[in-house]
Amino acid sequence: MATIHRAQIRPTKIELLAGWLPDQPWYAAETDTELRAVGAYRFDDPAGEVGIESHLVRAGDGPVLHVPLTYRGAPLPGADAHLIDTMEHSVLGRRWVYDACGDPVYVTALAETILGRRTQAVEYLEVEGQGEPREPTAVVAGTGGDGDAPSDLSADALTATTAETVTVCRTPTVELRVQRVIDPAATPDGARLTGTWAGQSDPALLATARFS
Repeated sequence: MATIHRAQIRPTKIELLAGWLPDQPWYAAETDTELRAVGAYRFDDPAGEVGIESHLVRAGDGPVLHVPLTYRGAPLPGADAHLIDTMEHSVLGRRWVYDACGDPVYVTALAETILGRRTQAVEYLEVEGQGEPREPTAVVAGTGGDGDAPSDLSADALTATTAETVTVCRTPTVELRVQRVIDPAATPDGARLTGTWAGQSDPALLATARFS
C-alpha cells in the first residue's frame, strides 16, 4: 500500500526531472523542451522506508520516457552516482531522490513484480487522517517467471549501467533491463513488466528480467 500525502514538494517532481533528464544519454529533446507527466506507478517497500515511484513523461512530442525513482529519508550509502537531488516534503521533510536503477530496494521490487510475487502498490490519498483509494495513472503487471528464479532476490552487489536507451541492473541472481525510452512496438519473449496508461491501451514493455 502506498500512502500519498497532500503535501507541498519543492522542487516538484517534474521540476526535478526537467533538471536531470537533459544530462542522460537517452534523452534526445532540447534542454528547454516542456516536460509533462503521462502516468506513474508505485511499488511497495516491505520495510516501509523507501518510496518507489516510476514516472512516465514526455518531452514535447517525443517518445514516452520511463524514469523510476526512489525517495529516502537519508542518503543511501555508496549510491552518490545515482543521487538526482533532494526535495523538501512538507509532511515527510527532506527526501533524497535517486535514480531507482541504482537502488537495491527498487531492483528487488521490480524483479519480484516481474515474477508475479508482488503487484504494483495500491495507492491511497491521505485525507484528514484517512486513506481514500486513488486510481493509478499507469497500470503494470509482470508476466511471471519460468520456475527457475531463486527465492531470494535481494539486490546485493548491485551494478547499474546504461547503454543507449536501456539501463542494465545486475545482481548475482538477476539481470534487469529497464527501458528508458518506450517503444510501443517492442514484443520481447521471456519474463517482463508491461504497462498501460492514457494513450497507451496496449501493454508496452517497461523492463525484462533474466535470472541466474
